[in-house]
Amino acid sequence: MSKRCYYEILGVERGASVEVIKGAYRKLAKELHPDRNPGNPEAEQSFKQINEAYDVLKDEQKRAAYDRYGHAAFENGGGGRGAGPGFSDFASSFSDIFDDLFGDFTGGRRGRRQNRGADLRYNLQIRLEDAFNGYRAEISVPSAIACEVCNGSGAEAGHAPEQCPSCSGSGRVRAQQGFFSIERTCPTCRGNGRVIRKPCKQCHGMGQVQKERTLAVDIPAGVEEGTRIRLAGEGQAGLNGGPPGDLYIFIALAPHAIFQRDGHDLYCRCPVSIVTAALGGVVEVPTLGGERLSVKVPEGTQSGRQIKMRGKGMPVLRGGGVAGDLYVEIMVETPVKLSKRQKELLRAFEQDCSPESQPESEGFFAKVKEFLGGSAQ
Repeated sequence: MSKRCYYEILGVERGASVEVIKGAYRKLAKELHPDRNPGNPEAEQSFKQINEAYDVLKDEQKRAAYDRYGHAAFENGGGGRGAGPGFSDFASSFSDIFDDLFGDFTGGRRGRRQNRGADLRYNLQIRLEDAFNGYRAEISVPSAIACEVCNGSGAEAGHAPEQCPSCSGSGRVRAQQGFFSIERTCPTCRGNGRVIRKPCKQCHGMGQVQKERTLAVDIPAGVEEGTRIRLAGEGQAGLNGGPPGDLYIFIALAPHAIFQRDGHDLYCRCPVSIVTAALGGVVEVPTLGGERLSVKVPEGTQSGRQIKMRGKGMPVLRGGGVAGDLYVEIMVETPVKLSKRQKELLRAFEQDCSPESQPESEGFFAKVKEFLGGSAQ
């Protein structure tokens, strides 16, 4: 059975350029790839045929031999290459086009696919009040931006970058060493796929310049420590007119003089006098929203007791108005620098106290007595 013409398989003319052949192969490879045609033997066979055809026609020496001798050039050791194009040649030919098909997902490795600008990181420390209310911050970011003189092309006005003659724009060159084909970065264009004959005087052919930019960043209410905010396209400019990277802003919260945050809840330590703790009373505490809350201290409150103020904590990010709670922790303050009379009154008060008025002390020392008595046995 005679084999089909390689040019016919790819649907190109005999005098077609390498770029036209590559484009035809790219289109057919997308349509016939086994992953897109599971269980279709005809598509699988056609996929093998286009890879065999492309492996020959993309290579200058193989193509010349094929144009002169046809398929016989690769039979019985013809062409000085041993066996005809098989699986190993398919792997190398398909790798040429793989990045064009899937480079956007894998990041690419060939020539122009690497021109996306780098992502930047900016650490932004904000006040707890700003995280509570949300606000707009202005930041200064030093980064590379596209050169305005050459619009990022790197070429002088009136000129344009040219396709590299050594690698035909792929950024890679291949050398044959015996049975092995070695691929490396093109030394002429250094992997860019283009050469600039007359570089821009402003950016010296780089297509970008260093500049400090001022950006406005909207900090949403309820933002937490470590939150990452992405500003698409605000990173480093891409080389050779490539797309810019992104800017990632990492949020850190500065310590607060009154409040401590735990998730969506806030904690506030409030000192009260012995009298207020013993007899009960009312104390005022602030909120991050600027309110003044009256907190009722029950009679006989002990140090460390927490009183919950529902819904007075941090707003929940994208929570639709939901907020955490504020916990007021009572700290009973022991008076200092007492006068002689105050000391006498306290001693008299202590003598009048019954064990029932100090249940915590009574219970603790009872346990101590039991423990020491048990150890003595």
